[in-house]
Amino acid sequence: MEESQRQKKIASVLQRDLVDILQKAATQGGMQGVLISVSKVSVTVDLSIGKVYLSIFPNNKAKELIEGIRSNASKIRHELAQRTKNQLRRMPQLEFFVDDSLEYIDNIEKSLKGTDNPITDPDLLDKRKKS
Repeated sequence: MEESQRQKKIASVLQRDLVDILQKAATQGGMQGVLISVSKVSVTVDLSIGKVYLSIFPNNKAKELIEGIRSNASKIRHELAQRTKNQLRRMPQLEFFVDDSLEYIDNIEKSLKGTDNPITDPDLLDKRKKS
């Protein structure tokens, strides 16, 4: 189903402000050399839930960071509400997910350049394996 203009506008406002909040929190928390990028925000039709997809570099710190972000979701939501109080009446609940699409693309690229070719042997790709 296609997102409405209102959903897209709210998602872009949330995305822009979340980048600032998360980067600031990471640097203040002593996480130097960590890059947090908000790759996508999607909002439900009733504007009550916002799904936030984060790309975290380096990948080995992603699990630790996403757990910290999820545990501080209420603080992040409050900070976001303060920033957008003139634009939004109600702040959606935020759900955070790791966006691993770049890692997946990188694995495919490595496979194509290496000796293991997933085109000739589809069992090499995790998502293609039959369970």
